[in-house]
Amino acid sequence: MSVRRRTALATPFLLAAGAAAAQSGPLTLEQIRRNGKLRIGCEATYPPFTYRDAGVITGYDVELATTMCRSLGVEAEFIDTQWSGVIPALYAGRFDIIMSSMSYTRARMERVAFTIPYAEAGQALLIRGRDEGRIRTLADMGGRSLGVKLGSPGETLHPRLAERMRADGGQPFSGVRTYDEHPAAYLALMQGTVDGVLNTLPTLAFVVRSQPGRFSIVRGIGADNWAGIALRREDPEVLAWLNERLMAMRADGSLKALQMKWFGLEFNLPDAIPTPAA
Repeated sequence: MSVRRRTALATPFLLAAGAAAAQSGPLTLEQIRRNGKLRIGCEATYPPFTYRDAGVITGYDVELATTMCRSLGVEAEFIDTQWSGVIPALYAGRFDIIMSSMSYTRARMERVAFTIPYAEAGQALLIRGRDEGRIRTLADMGGRSLGVKLGSPGETLHPRLAERMRADGGQPFSGVRTYDEHPAAYLALMQGTVDGVLNTLPTLAFVVRSQPGRFSIVRGIGADNWAGIALRREDPEVLAWLNERLMAMRADGSLKALQMKWFGLEFNLPDAIPTPAA
């Protein structure tokens, strides 16, 4: 997941291999119908994808999965899971699929199957609402201060952004401040300590939606990336059904409606799984 420094590959490979034996044979749609539910692994600390509201897991993913499951006549059951072990837990049979905006990486794609994208996961820039007309591109951040979270993709990305700004004949950032958490960086942005904060587009869209007029977003800052639904490679029938549902919801506008509800913007989604850079 791009927005957090999380890696589902932290658990040793041998653990994953041993867990795989716990789930033998392909999962079928008929089995899901008999179970009466589709079990979904998530990290319920990631608004607005999956998070707890009054103790109940809610969010964009929950509404999306609930809508998709209606075609099978089953419920969507979300299972809160430690993200570092989410892939081994999938192969251990604790749940059937993984959501929570899992972004595409080469390492993950070697271990799980992915659907087509259902969310963007690339980096964007949060700015003050009053600066919307002055900061429209990365170049406009030349000579301005940037905020990043310690250990985040933004911290890794900002040196490359500065190099790009120099290569284009512009100024780099005047300085980069690092914060322990993104909310502290957002506060610094409001107070004028920094002029922009890097984070993933969906997360920043949620921030903007939650505080109307205070912030704005500059898109297209980092390399494009997206998130898909992950599942075992042994479950092609489930994969085909998930892809069919996502395409149907794109076609009838219901996926866009959910994006507007939870993020206040529409995602730019390719029709095929992208080739990740890393």
